[in-house]
Amino acid sequence: MKKIALIPIDNRPICYTLVEDILAQDKNIELFMPKRKFLGNLTEQANIEAIYDFLKNLEEVDILVISLDTVAYGGLVSSRRCPETYEEIKERLLKFKNIIREKAKKILAFSSIMRISNNNINEEEKEYWSQWGKRIFEFSYYQHKSRKEKSYNCVYNQIPQDILNDYLDTRKRNFDINKLYLDWVGDKTLDTLVFSKDDTGQYGLNVEEAEFLEKEIKSRNLNAFIKTGADEIPLTLLARALNEDISVRTTYVYENSTDKISRYEDISVKDCVEGQLRLAGCKISQNAELSFLINNFEFEQGDYVLGDKINKLAKQINFPDKKYFIADISNANGADCGLIEEILNKKDENLIGFCGYNTSANSIGCAILSAIVRYIAQKNNSFNENAFKKLMFIRLMDDWAYQASIRKYVRENAPNFKEALKEKNKDLKIFEKIIANYLDFKYNNVSYSLPWDRSFEAEINVENL
Repeated sequence: MKKIALIPIDNRPICYTLVEDILAQDKNIELFMPKRKFLGNLTEQANIEAIYDFLKNLEEVDILVISLDTVAYGGLVSSRRCPETYEEIKERLLKFKNIIREKAKKILAFSSIMRISNNNINEEEKEYWSQWGKRIFEFSYYQHKSRKEKSYNCVYNQIPQDILNDYLDTRKRNFDINKLYLDWVGDKTLDTLVFSKDDTGQYGLNVEEAEFLEKEIKSRNLNAFIKTGADEIPLTLLARALNEDISVRTTYVYENSTDKISRYEDISVKDCVEGQLRLAGCKISQNAELSFLINNFEFEQGDYVLGDKINKLAKQINFPDKKYFIADISNANGADCGLIEEILNKKDENLIGFCGYNTSANSIGCAILSAIVRYIAQKNNSFNENAFKKLMFIRLMDDWAYQASIRKYVRENAPNFKEALKEKNKDLKIFEKIIANYLDFKYNNVSYSLPWDRSFEAEINVENL
């Protein structure tokens, strides 16, 4: 039995129950996580003391994967909002460091480089973002661009000084904390460390921080990485910890478009895919055990949220003739309905994993871990087929039924999100029957909720027969 512990980013289903569902495919994995009620959400930070108690009482495990944002600030959202000073957070982190030293054979951790959203939405930011968010983004963008190109920056005086100072102080605090973690890799407290870039672009203070950290990592020869993404990083790190030198062959629906850059990211599709595979410890090879099919976009990635462009597959796919898994990144924030039609019609037993939610990096990391866990479980005769069917059912219901088909209606009925979701219950039941029939999945009941009271994430609970 392999014992794995995870400190998630927050209590969203994609950060908590998704991990449970993926790892349940292997009967030889025992997962330990803090109680969900102790983790942060959109408006409240995590109960950090309760999480520290969880770690203190944790028996030694084989693998420990940690969201450092959770133990430092109380969660990813809280990392942008919490008012504590660098010294206060550092003192708490040193206690945490002493706790984890003897808790796992292998410790992998990740921390975010604070994002800069290009909008005036303060849902996950400080209050002033509703008025000054786009200006702060522009300030950040042109500050970095002007330093890089040695050109004049004309944005500086357009933000009230007190707001700008508060923002820069928060950035500096988080950046200094991230620099502290480099020492933890240096003294072998952490076996692997990832800094994640969430919602990024070509220029910005976050990009500048990433460049500094990258130089430090290389100069000190540390086992640390900079990766575009956020929510998928713990999944990719779990894959890395479990991996047994698995080789993967990549194939793209649009082979000539792998240099395109996805929305919300700053690297090409190919670099994103190969970077995630390498972080997961996979070997990329033409003669591989597994095939990874990426449903990329030919010209521009669609987006179900922005609604300015939505892609639908209109060509026949040559599915691999060996075990394969799919990352559906044709659109951000939902599956490609044309691809799903192809999958449902083919009903292929070689398909061992699928994901198509939110950003490209999110979908890629999710798909990689899903496939690796199943592949290893089958090799070790510990595969739980019903858990696999449940995982696939939830992914297709979330990425296709909800995100691509139902969410638009829910969003348009703000702020009555929950009532709008209830109104679509009959439609969801139709999707349930289609997907369950495709998977030959027997279930008793499915329930839907919006745990953060917004349209972004739906929680799908399935009761097995």
